[in-house]
Amino acid sequence: MAKVELRRPFFVVNPKSYLYGKELIDLAKCADELAIKYDVDILFTAPLIDLKDLIANTTRVIPTAQHMEEIKPGRGMGHICPDALKDAGVKATFLNHAENPMVVSKLAATMKRADELDILTIVCADSVSEAKAIAKLGPDVMVCEPTELIGTGKTSDASYMKATNEAVKSVCPKTKVLQAAGISTAQNVYDAIVIGADGTGGTSGIVCAKDPKETLTQMIEALVKAREEIKGE
Repeated sequence: MAKVELRRPFFVVNPKSYLYGKELIDLAKCADELAIKYDVDILFTAPLIDLKDLIANTTRVIPTAQHMEEIKPGRGMGHICPDALKDAGVKATFLNHAENPMVVSKLAATMKRADELDILTIVCADSVSEAKAIAKLGPDVMVCEPTELIGTGKTSDASYMKATNEAVKSVCPKTKVLQAAGISTAQNVYDAIVIGADGTGGTSGIVCAKDPKETLTQMIEALVKAREEIKGE
């Protein structure tokens, strides 16, 4: 098997620990329907305990772990074994999120294990310089988001988005760039893609909305609108 090939533009729904159990699966089913209706790639993360239910109840979203480690089957009490994720059907993993940072040596080792198992690596970076440094490790997707904007509803400005897009591509052209900090409206989604991001996504802007399913629907429709406009250029 090979890694999933993400098509631009793609979207990430990342509930973190805001949702779990039935609420999470209900939103995942909505995302699955949108992925089918609009023929768009949607990665959906879940807490470790909910990943199997996510996989059992969806067909088109890309099941994504919120973290994993470099260990192999054997010793490793309490750690997240990538082989177990692969066996369950997980296709991608976040790494080095601001809420779960990694030292460079562990990040590099974990990315290597992910590559061995054909698991997409979605690696987070804070600044332009950090994005450029991590790009040297060849992640499949680079998430560029200033830590201070996460969960605030304030998005990165256009200059940051353009600078990080260019920084990553200059080092590793094959790495896709996801701009995600503070994404909370359909307009935010549209703007991120038009500015040049390969993908975008959200957490609190979706799960804390009055109607998360409707908010997600509006965001995906904005993503599709940007996709069609880019095609027409």
